Amino acid sequence: MTDMLLSELTTAQIGGPARTYVKATSEQEIIAAVRAADEAGDRVLIVGGGSNLLIADEGFDGTVVHVASQGIEDIGNYSCGGANLRVQAGHSWDALVAYAVQQGFSGIEALSGIPGTVGATPVQNVGAYGAEVAQTISSVRTWDRETGGYKTFANADLQFSYRDSVLKQSTVDGSPRYVVLTVDFQLPHGTLSAPIRYAELARQLGAEAGNRVEMTLLRETVLRLRAGKGMVLDAADRDTYSTGSFFTNPIVSEQAAAQLPQDAPRFTATTATGQPIEGMVKLSAAWLIQHAGFDKGFGLEGKSRNIAGGRASLSTKHTLAITNRGGASTADVAAIARAVRAGVEESFGVRLVAEPVTVGFEL
Repeated sequence: MTDMLLSELTTAQIGGPARTYVKATSEQEIIAAVRAADEAGDRVLIVGGGSNLLIADEGFDGTVVHVASQGIEDIGNYSCGGANLRVQAGHSWDALVAYAVQQGFSGIEALSGIPGTVGATPVQNVGAYGAEVAQTISSVRTWDRETGGYKTFANADLQFSYRDSVLKQSTVDGSPRYVVLTVDFQLPHGTLSAPIRYAELARQLGAEAGNRVEMTLLRETVLRLRAGKGMVLDAADRDTYSTGSFFTNPIVSEQAAAQLPQDAPRFTATTATGQPIEGMVKLSAAWLIQHAGFDKGFGLEGKSRNIAGGRASLSTKHTLAITNRGGASTADVAAIARAVRAGVEESFGVRLVAEPVTVGFEL
């Protein structure tokens, strides 16, 4: 298929056409599509749920492989004291979370409501509310485009860190070297959640940090919190037409953090396994954005500079998402991002790092 508009495959609903589009519904189809493109010397773009992807208005002059494989398999081996699930890369992430909670498998319930596919989660080490997929992934099976064979990564091999992994860092001509096929999770049995690691979530639940609550209650609370921030996809809510949090929370030295105002939130910077990173501090990107003068809705009429013609703006619910208000182009979203990044750097000397993957343009 040719001239598929990539805006139809992304949650921000922006992006131009693909020269060649292949929807791959099985592991075999994924590999065949990637191999065919590689053998033809064509550029390759792997797309799952499109929730962390910004594609240029000009589109992609190459082959887009849409990973749409489905399925959850219980692969047994209960030596870990829980379930071992093997999930196809194209399976909906939130559908997996809902399944796990229903079956009494804990560990990923705090990641409820995150859009996108399972295969994308280890690449970015997706996280929210104090949880990261690095805490529950046991292995990832991939297709190695460089060697033309399968490669399986154990958790330790993935080199997980904050919103990063070896999968994200390994590329071939600017696109992923390793194409995720399946992801294995080890999840303990039980009706209680994993320990609550996020203060806001603990407050909403009336619990102390470190406590456990019923998994179903935690999932419902997370979905409500995310919906209140426009972070659960809703066709009727323009604030959800985004890539989610646009900037990562900066991790800076203690000396750099000391230069910020005293009321700037500071958190312990930790590794993917929860170990503190000596001498480093995590900051709140949302606080930095707001206190650099960018309020909710920045970019809309009457909300400071209307730099994107009102077609794109910061979310009206919080300052971390850049939203398509209707008819926005990639250039409109990029204009908001550049203005916010420059303003934060000018105000606080901290350069924000964009979380979405950009294709065909640079911020």
